[in-house]
Amino acid sequence: MKTQKVLFLTALLTIILCSFVFAALEGGNANRGRQLAIDNCKPCHVQGATAGTVTPLSRTQRQWERFYNKHRHEKIAPGSWASFSEQDLQDVFQFMHDHAADSDQPMTCGQ
Repeated sequence: MKTQKVLFLTALLTIILCSFVFAALEGGNANRGRQLAIDNCKPCHVQGATAGTVTPLSRTQRQWERFYNKHRHEKIAPGSWASFSEQDLQDVFQFMHDHAADSDQPMTCGQ
């Protein structure tokens, strides 16, 4: 009986740890994404700029998901994301998604 409890707790702990590892690998770093957005996106997306104002508040979380999943930015402005790594894009997406208009913490990029 004691061995079964130890095995059960070990299995449960393994599942929990794996969940955190996989979540970290799949998700982006919103803090890093915020800085990337300020440094790379904001220059073209401020009020009055040709590309128009874009902040996390510009879309809902679902809209940001569709925007990134369909690679909309590449279709609108080809090559503009060429210098971004996949992780960079995931980080920017995480920031935009986490602070979208319908999120718990909506915000801008300091505009």
